[in-house]
Amino acid sequence: MSRHDGRSANALRPITIQRPFHSAAPGSLLIRAGDTTIMCTASVSEDLPPWKKADPNPSGWVTAEYNMLPGSTAPRKARRTDGRGTEIQRLIGRSLRAVVNMQALGARVITVDCDVLKADGGTRTLSITGGFIALVDAVCAIEAEEFDPKSVFTDSVAAISVGVLNGECLLDLNYVEDSAAEVDMNVVMTGNGQFVELQGTAERGTYGDDELTGQIALARKGIAELTALQRETLAQNWPF
Repeated sequence: MSRHDGRSANALRPITIQRPFHSAAPGSLLIRAGDTTIMCTASVSEDLPPWKKADPNPSGWVTAEYNMLPGSTAPRKARRTDGRGTEIQRLIGRSLRAVVNMQALGARVITVDCDVLKADGGTRTLSITGGFIALVDAVCAIEAEEFDPKSVFTDSVAAISVGVLNGECLLDLNYVEDSAAEVDMNVVMTGNGQFVELQGTAERGTYGDDELTGQIALARKGIAELTALQRETLAQNWPF
């Protein structure tokens, strides 16, 4: 199958990262995958939520917010958080917390904001991949006595979309492919190859073991490449 952008079935879109993107947050970057463009920032606060303050030995917390800016897609998206946005930001938060040792983080909260500037498919998965980089940078910026940033992370995390279009498994679908796919799946995995979350839906009909196995194999390949990119980007901040 020839993809409309010339990629092979197992190829990621070209990815670029501008880091840091601005100085207002200790972790900030602009990440692009094809035409999908997202600003990821990570901010640190010592103000724990009430349910954490009640703990006699409070640990830290990582949370996320996700938003598509009004001009990120056509037609214009209203400036409000809808059900889809709420579901996605919960996914981002769960994915990042899966690789964080909250006790090692200490009594502080890190909020990762993912703002979509341009949407062309895969915004939730790219938010996780970029959000992890911003999170690591924010942790590395913490200046506290006896605080070891490397003790905070148990693994890295990244995410990618896969799907089935015209009977063929494809990696990293853009909007044109995603909107026509028979199967749409988002895969979140750690750098060591453990699953964090699978979201797979048959848009038309059903799919079998072969399609599922093929998509997971493509996701593993893609996430290995994304993990290598995260490692290269973070360089001396890579937490392992």
